[in-house]
Amino acid sequence: MTELLPGGGPAPRGGAAPELVESGFHLENADAPFLHHGLNLADIAHVLDLRRRGLVPAGMDRTLLDLLLDTVSVPAEEFPYDPAYGEPYNSREAYFVARVGDVAGWLHAGRPRREAVRIALRIHVRRQIAELAAEATRFTTVTAARSTEHLRTVMPDQTYLQQAQPSTFGHYLLSFAYPALRDARRLLVELDEVDCSPGGAGCVNGTRLLDDRAVVADLLGFSGVIEHTRDAMWQVDGFVHVLATAASLVSTLSKLAEDLEIWASAEFDFVDLADGFTRASVLMPQKRNPYSLAIIRGACGVLIGRISGFLAVAKSPSARSDNLIYAYGEVPRALDLALRITRLATGVVSTLRVNADRMAQEVHRGYSQATDLAEHLVQTCDIDYRSAYLVVGRAVRAAARDGVPGVAITGERVDEAAREHLGRSLGLTGTDLSDVLDPWRIVLSRSSVGGAAPDEVSRMATDVRERAAESGAIADRRLDDFARSERTLLATARAVVDEAAGDDAPALRKEPS
Repeated sequence: MTELLPGGGPAPRGGAAPELVESGFHLENADAPFLHHGLNLADIAHVLDLRRRGLVPAGMDRTLLDLLLDTVSVPAEEFPYDPAYGEPYNSREAYFVARVGDVAGWLHAGRPRREAVRIALRIHVRRQIAELAAEATRFTTVTAARSTEHLRTVMPDQTYLQQAQPSTFGHYLLSFAYPALRDARRLLVELDEVDCSPGGAGCVNGTRLLDDRAVVADLLGFSGVIEHTRDAMWQVDGFVHVLATAASLVSTLSKLAEDLEIWASAEFDFVDLADGFTRASVLMPQKRNPYSLAIIRGACGVLIGRISGFLAVAKSPSARSDNLIYAYGEVPRALDLALRITRLATGVVSTLRVNADRMAQEVHRGYSQATDLAEHLVQTCDIDYRSAYLVVGRAVRAAARDGVPGVAITGERVDEAAREHLGRSLGLTGTDLSDVLDPWRIVLSRSSVGGAAPDEVSRMATDVRERAAESGAIADRRLDDFARSERTLLATARAVVDEAAGDDAPALRKEPS
């Protein structure tokens, strides 16, 4: 039994309880694939920093770097991560000690194991954020392009799944490009926060061994350091924001998916998914299910659950491991899911078939012109809008009862409704209302900023594509920067190792037992 000293005492004697291995350590090791590459890079940068300061004995730096360069080439699934050792970094330590003995102990100089893991998480997540931002801009670009194809595809836009006003499918579709673009830009802002190094922060208050925290940050291609050392080690708010934005992005895609699933039904027949985004029923030969849309909608629920769960964990007191233990898996998995779903939604939109004739049929059959008719009464009949609204409502109900579509409502019908509600005629009998009720003319009248008129939708689509291109270029540039910094780091380490060629440095490496 371990004798504990005040503050927790020495390391426990003996191995971990099997229950702990099968729960905590097993879960942590399941997240090792997300951290593996970043851990390798973090260790290499740390050894180079120790070497710069002259802290690691001559030759041992090259031995460690040679070993770490070998480890870089080992895929995560082939590395001997074993929950029996504890968290993933413990498995790495056991592997390194088996290879080079106590020389591996220099990896701990001035650095707790959690620092390497914190760095590794940010290395992995920063790339995911940039990739997700880039894909969000691609969705935006594709959606804007499709909207310009349907500038003149008239449809009855809806609220509460009921006809609202005449519009176009292009105008409708563009409404999903804007929030996706906003989330892409939010991701790039959040990337600036995540792309900062916690290196050199120690546990809470740094280390006397390494005087310049910028060295590791520069070696790993971080844009800077997280200034406050305690905050650097324990902050979670940046990851909360990233998860929230990912959930927001997929929520937008889910809204579109829900609409398309309804509109792809035989009852609506407004759109049709490309075959590759559907799945056949094994029982009912007539069915072709919009399976991709169900995947998008379900993923939104999963992401909402993940951010809720992460917030519940992160509410613990400060400097507690449970703040971040689950982040190592939950954040990368959430971002990976968001990326896959955004790609799926982009594919759905790019291949979507639109039944323009069916949309036009429905807009001419329904009563989405009612608002414009009420506004016409306000303009021409010296009547307030509330009264006009009630008169048109009566006229529409009567027309629906008689099977008369909205485009065929006559001045006589309006006057009859006015006499019923106002006790007087509005003098519209014999007036031709066809221009007022024509859906296309209504669309053309919406030429103010943001309206459905073709020129305005075209302007907005062009603007969205240009802004998406700017954000996409930033995301791509950040990805290139990350890749370049990684290549430079590995090349620097290799150059140090190559210096040993022909040296008489002692052979410190050994094969694992």
